[in-house]
Amino acid sequence: MSRRTRRRAALARIAFTSVLLVACGSRTGLFGADGFIPDIDIDVDASIDARIRIDGSIIDPDAPPPLDARPPPADVYRADCPDAEALLVYTITNDYRLQSFNPANGVFKDIGRIACPAPAGDTPFSMAVDRKGTAFILFTDSRIYRASTATGACIGTPYEPRQSNFARFGMGFATNSIGPTEKLFVAGDEGNVKPGDPEGARGIASVNPSTFKLSVIGDDPRFDSAELTGTGDGRLFAFYRTNSGADDSYIGEVDTDNGRILGERHFLEVEQGDGWAFAFWGGDFYMFHAPSSIGNTLVTRWRPSDDSVQTIASAPTGTVIVGAGVSTCAPQQ
Repeated sequence: MSRRTRRRAALARIAFTSVLLVACGSRTGLFGADGFIPDIDIDVDASIDARIRIDGSIIDPDAPPPLDARPPPADVYRADCPDAEALLVYTITNDYRLQSFNPANGVFKDIGRIACPAPAGDTPFSMAVDRKGTAFILFTDSRIYRASTATGACIGTPYEPRQSNFARFGMGFATNSIGPTEKLFVAGDEGNVKPGDPEGARGIASVNPSTFKLSVIGDDPRFDSAELTGTGDGRLFAFYRTNSGADDSYIGEVDTDNGRILGERHFLEVEQGDGWAFAFWGGDFYMFHAPSSIGNTLVTRWRPSDDSVQTIASAPTGTVIVGAGVSTCAPQQ
């Protein structure tokens, strides 16, 4: 999906020498997974309680705590789950190509070009996949269409566009508790609308997959232009930029009761670029992103178990993935 690029807000920077000097009364700690020294007081102003990057830049003191995305020990409901072929990650491109992606080997497989009954010129914007392996695709006309991940056949849905002024949004299914019921969660992208159209709503909402009625949950003003993915144990995660306008990215857990970010992990090395999508599979997170300098989508995996970040695949040249989805029946760890 094409998203707005915002200017990076200038942040204060502190020069580091080879020896880190800690102010009187400060708290020491190990480097965090994203390169932070947690909770260090700055002696130049005792009112500041900020985390600091290794490069010396100050992080918002109101930022959420570090993200703990390790799977909980509870088992998830699986009695209704489909066969393994429906449990891959599925992606949609800005030129209507539906693909499967196997996280185990990093291989894309083309399913076909979808032909949803959208107006001419409108293109896919985001996608989610339900528990049974059916794709729900939001187009730039703000309508949701439903497609088979086996054949690519596509039909409309009863979803009425711009409910509560949600125009375009990221999407992801997550279960209610450990399942089997689930909701479609959406993250509003307020400024990404057709030329001449009013801005849409921002924040988190849910869509009932039976009635297609949207219910607003809440808003965390910290994050922007998010894509969503959920788990079989009821957790919801977002892949986003912050409103600072920086090009780097974050993964955060979203509170499904109020839409707030519970914890986040910062990725300096991941630029969302010209299009992005997001999926959780096998205990790991997969960020599909197309840096503007490259022109096609890369797949970067974050593995919470050891905090490793690795680019594991690349889509064909010129291919930009704008949506991804995976069943909540997929492997959880």
